[in-house]
Amino acid sequence: MDSILISIDYQDPAWIACAFAFGLLFKQIGLPPMVGFLVAGFVLNLFGAESSQFLLETADLGVTLLLFTIGLKLRIGTLVRPEIWATTVFHMTGSIIVTTGLLLGLGFTGILLFQQLDLASAVLVAFALSFSSTVFAVKTLEDRGSLWSRYGQVAIGVLVIQDIAAVAFLAGSAGKAPSIWALGLLALIPGRHLLGYILDKSGHRELLAVYGFVLALGGAALFEIVGMKGDLGALVFGVLLAQHPRVSELAKTLMSFKDVFLVCFFLTIGLTGLPTWETALAALILLAILPFKSAMFFWLLTKFRLRARGATLGAGILGNYSEFGLIVATIAIGSGWLQDDWIVVVALAVSASFAVSSPVNTFADAIYSRYNAVLQRYESDTRLPDDENISLQGNRILIFGMGRVGRSAYDEMCPHVDNKVLGIDLDENEVAGNVEQGRRVVLGDATDPEFWSRLDHGSEEAEMILLAMPIHKANVDAATRLRERGYTGPIVATSLYPDQEETLTESGVTQVFNLYAEAGSGAAAHMWEAMKKSTK
Repeated sequence: MDSILISIDYQDPAWIACAFAFGLLFKQIGLPPMVGFLVAGFVLNLFGAESSQFLLETADLGVTLLLFTIGLKLRIGTLVRPEIWATTVFHMTGSIIVTTGLLLGLGFTGILLFQQLDLASAVLVAFALSFSSTVFAVKTLEDRGSLWSRYGQVAIGVLVIQDIAAVAFLAGSAGKAPSIWALGLLALIPGRHLLGYILDKSGHRELLAVYGFVLALGGAALFEIVGMKGDLGALVFGVLLAQHPRVSELAKTLMSFKDVFLVCFFLTIGLTGLPTWETALAALILLAILPFKSAMFFWLLTKFRLRARGATLGAGILGNYSEFGLIVATIAIGSGWLQDDWIVVVALAVSASFAVSSPVNTFADAIYSRYNAVLQRYESDTRLPDDENISLQGNRILIFGMGRVGRSAYDEMCPHVDNKVLGIDLDENEVAGNVEQGRRVVLGDATDPEFWSRLDHGSEEAEMILLAMPIHKANVDAATRLRERGYTGPIVATSLYPDQEETLTESGVTQVFNLYAEAGSGAAAHMWEAMKKSTK
């Protein structure tokens, strides 16, 4: 135990505690905690603190886990959709060209640090600023309950392709050719079955977490051995398991570890250099690019047939700078391609972009509602597959949310209503799985106000509606929308906690079932039936 403590500078826990304090403070004012972590690094730097070996190595571990978890989310099939790959390619290309021109123009005027930039270094800065924050986007989508919505999945796909571009840069920055043994990595493709088998045998607790670490760190080490960038190895090992049914559980198990380790990454960024009036003003100038970045995302997403609201929300989520930009800038400085001051400029720009994006995303629906007449002019005349109008006529029961509860309710009620049950879910994979099993399920996001405009008249004919979506706010919003549309029949909804029942009732829900309580009641009913059979 003593040897472990000796390897850690006694200041390190204090710096991490400081990061926690600032993260908590910024969370209270509605900003992402990572902004607080960056500010904590700058404040500590102001008082003379420096990065230790422990913080640097932990930061590297956080980046490795981040890349591995991104690989776990990577679905190759979805990335080939034009609304994802084409949007990303066109946006990154356009963003780099415009930002490079702006930086060079500022350099010709002799303003601040921009005069240091030549064409190559300007392109590097523009490349670093072309990324959007994966952490920010995922957290925002989770808070809205829209992670599996159409626009949410498109945004995640865009981020994944951006991440692949970043990893390609990381691999190229190693500055050395892979060894001949790198060809042996092709054996990983059939070897993924063995990795999946071991994952199945790893249980649900500590073995699962350890296995995730082994894969992430082992993948990075293996790629380093054959002369390739270790970060690419972490991503590839994640991709190898991306189709496994337990991948979501593995990602959730590693999420807390990844987030904790990334705290050290954000701290070390702040500790690399103290902001000056030059770096602060330069970062402020870079913020002027954000409106252009968001507008280009909106224009591209509508051109590739997303509805105006989805394009608006997607552009708001992607309209910021990324933690990957910090990684790119750090490598560029370490390789001597950029001046040291630019890591501070990029760090300040990233932090400020989060500060700007947070309120924009908080009021995104209100912004869209106010300007929807203008924004809808940019919509395509054709719709994406599964985004057409939905007919509800002839259905006696509607079920929103076709997870475990929704599926069970569907199967139970079908025989009683002559199979006139329709399921609605926002997860494309969930819809496809239910359809394969013979259920009538369509794709739709009940949290999206435009979803209700897709519905042909017929909801008022339903004899009962079940709201079984996993996000409480989604059930509340759906109940409100149904009552606003004139539905007067019974609405049944699920809840997890007692305080949610009152909110649902106020929104027009007729009856609320607490899943925990019902699970206990259901177990008791099965126990009683088993006891009666055993006594016969």
